[in-house]
Amino acid sequence: MSRADTADFKALFLKDTPMMDTRAPLEFKKGAFPHTVSLPLMTDQERAKVGTCYKKKGQDEAIKLGHQLVSGETKQERLEKWLAFAKANPDGYLYCFRGGLRSQITQQWLKDAGCDYPRITGGYKAMRRFLIDTLDRVAVEQPLIVVAGETGCAKTELIKQVTGHVDLEGIANHRGSTFGKRATAQPPQIGFENAVAVDFLRHEDTHPDRPIVLEDESLLIGRCALPERLRAEMAKSPLAVVEATMEQRVEHSFNNYILDKLAEWQSEVGEEEGFAAFADDLRTSMGKVERRLGGVRHKAMTETLEAALAQHERGDPGLHRDWIQPMLEEYYDPMYRWQLSKKAGRILIRGTFDEVRDFLNSDSVKR
Repeated sequence: MSRADTADFKALFLKDTPMMDTRAPLEFKKGAFPHTVSLPLMTDQERAKVGTCYKKKGQDEAIKLGHQLVSGETKQERLEKWLAFAKANPDGYLYCFRGGLRSQITQQWLKDAGCDYPRITGGYKAMRRFLIDTLDRVAVEQPLIVVAGETGCAKTELIKQVTGHVDLEGIANHRGSTFGKRATAQPPQIGFENAVAVDFLRHEDTHPDRPIVLEDESLLIGRCALPERLRAEMAKSPLAVVEATMEQRVEHSFNNYILDKLAEWQSEVGEEEGFAAFADDLRTSMGKVERRLGGVRHKAMTETLEAALAQHERGDPGLHRDWIQPMLEEYYDPMYRWQLSKKAGRILIRGTFDEVRDFLNSDSVKR
């Protein structure tokens, strides 16, 4: 029994529905949805030729050219990929930009090959509009609590232990600070926004009586910018401030930004090249803090970093702690304390990791 086409965007996203994106690769690269695979009807070059033809000669000629460009073995290769997707994802759907010609043609060719596969009416454009509206609405309607604290207080780990959290840094694939770059690429801005909106939609569906718990972030998480409405709501939401000793913060930063970061790089590009990439990553980040630290302090920390890297390459990473602590004390802490002083009236709770986590999981924060 064939399934009908759908415009039930909420159900698609809540069910993590597999989707086949038939837009051109360049369109997909600019932004897509979670659980989506790029299986284009046309390449970027083919799409450009058809678009030019459409402008000069109209739709009928453009369609004719499209069929000429995607025919024979080329058509068969693409059809086989679509059929494989449909077989692997019997509950999935396909879409194009507006739910128009490209998805209709893909759907028809699948049907001609004996596979009835439904499409999403309205396509990418309608789903994107739905997610933008959802994020703006839920950010206003659902209470937010923002977890703040000095660098190294394990805020990300804390929110992951709280019912109803949204991990913005996880979605952005970045640790959120100057040294926060990860070995793998960040999503494009639109993909980041789409994924945040889906998590907000899921929270509203599964935990409507609980606030959304988020980590305190600046405008940019790496190169991913917080959506404007969300940022505005976070800027006036209550704060849960987690506190930790300097020793705990140094150790957490050491594990997070040294041991884990190195492991990520080596997992991506191999042991030797991974260490070189890790070292360059740290040097680049160190270069970004020079202006605020000032020449003398920056020079001293850079020298300690280089000594730590040399010792680390010989098997002992411990010396990194000797630049991490002054970095916390002289770069991060003054900035944080100044920012927190402007938010003092919004503080809901101050406490240790366990105290803040338990409070955020308690009934006292329910609506």
